[in-house]
Amino acid sequence: MIHTITEWLLSNKTELLGAILGILYIIFSIRQNLLTWPTGILTSLLYIVVFFNSALYAAMGLQVYYVLISIYGWVLWLRGKNENSKSLLPVQLVNRKLWIKIAAVSAIIYAVILFILLNFSDSDVPFMDSLTTSLSIVATWMLAKKYIEHWIIWIFVDVVSSGLYIYKNLWPTVVLFGIYTVMAFIGFIEWKKDLNLKIEK
Repeated sequence: MIHTITEWLLSNKTELLGAILGILYIIFSIRQNLLTWPTGILTSLLYIVVFFNSALYAAMGLQVYYVLISIYGWVLWLRGKNENSKSLLPVQLVNRKLWIKIAAVSAIIYAVILFILLNFSDSDVPFMDSLTTSLSIVATWMLAKKYIEHWIIWIFVDVVSSGLYIYKNLWPTVVLFGIYTVMAFIGFIEWKKDLNLKIEK
């Protein structure tokens, strides 16, 4: 029994380490801590390997994007709302005009990824992989900009992704995304408190 567990841990060490760092990433994100971004970079580098080995190519490509957007978010949070601001970027709301743009961009990204997966890969889950990837791209950009609604998108993405990873037998990642779902609710509540304080001021 112990030998079997040890063997499983060793054969899944990359995924397990990625899952642990992923939990730290979401904790830092909820707290609006700058460690969100370096932790996110490390998590993404590990999951590039995990998703490549599982033929989840859109999810793998998403991790490359996460590395780049993490650098962008890191700089943005450090700089604040503008170059003259010494405070961290404040939590903000998405207006109606921006929601339309977000929806349009999400649809375009989904269509492009789906086309690539259907025509140039051996993916057996192209529709779900494309959906979760396109929404994750948009949600991570919203996180970098500190739009509170990104948590709502993450709740949906995390639930759908959990089902996808169950199908792929990526059990540490299933647990991770279950935790992500709960923590996304917590993140929304905590950021809302911060937003309400800002409005009251």
